[in-house]
Amino acid sequence: MDIALYPAQEPLNENAAAYHAYLIERAQGLTPLEFNYGPDPYQSLALFPADKPDGRVLLFFHGGGWTNGYKEWMSFMAPALNAKGITFVTAGYRLAPVHTFPTGFNDCAQALDWLWSNVNAYGGDASKIFVGGHSAGGHYAAMLGVTEATAAGVPCRTRIRGCVPVSGVYYFGDNSGMAVRPRFLGPLEAGLDQRASPLYLVDQGLPPFLLTWGDNDFPHLKRQALEMKAALAEQGNIVDTLELPGCNHFTASYAAGDIDGVWVNAVDVWSGRLLT
Repeated sequence: MDIALYPAQEPLNENAAAYHAYLIERAQGLTPLEFNYGPDPYQSLALFPADKPDGRVLLFFHGGGWTNGYKEWMSFMAPALNAKGITFVTAGYRLAPVHTFPTGFNDCAQALDWLWSNVNAYGGDASKIFVGGHSAGGHYAAMLGVTEATAAGVPCRTRIRGCVPVSGVYYFGDNSGMAVRPRFLGPLEAGLDQRASPLYLVDQGLPPFLLTWGDNDFPHLKRQALEMKAALAEQGNIVDTLELPGCNHFTASYAAGDIDGVWVNAVDVWSGRLLT
């Protein structure tokens, strides 16, 4: 979809604007199949079938602080994953401040539901769906991994074979290390911080997690990832970690699309091992 056709978002800061420009340029020439899972333009997904699909599917959500971003940001990842036989899907979701939690998360669950119902027609196998995302998208991916079903009854974690967030956010509140409380949580009195925190929702029987961050990532996100690892392991869940050398918060995202790169190879091996 043409970026200009989306409803307006919050203005991008300098770092985010450079990130946006780089990702759009890197995706030039890619032509996905596009679908809507809801009536809003942001409720859409782009599907990139592999030439030689092996059934694995990766559904990936963009970052942007819950107030910015487009599914098109993550399109650049498709060639590297398609080369491994993985059907790649990037999905959008409605954004704050217009839409607060759990709207964006419910959208991600609806995207997963659409994929589970339709991906077999495009070279994927609905029993081999993995979910991931970068930054805020990593938060939503982790929420899918720890949630049984949305309030509307849409199944989440039971449809996921593994969760692969990159530089994700795993909890909110006084000890989160975040300088500003994200606006997608709404007013403090709404009490959504804990309900929106995957770390506080961890229990037994979750899909396996591969938690990734850059070695120069934001310190609070590295700390949160290690705490998420400990919480998952304490409940007996499978959890692995990957630190991307030389990467900060933004370049960790770039690395997720590198042909034969560290992250792509790790996800290929890790997901393949889970399916054997």
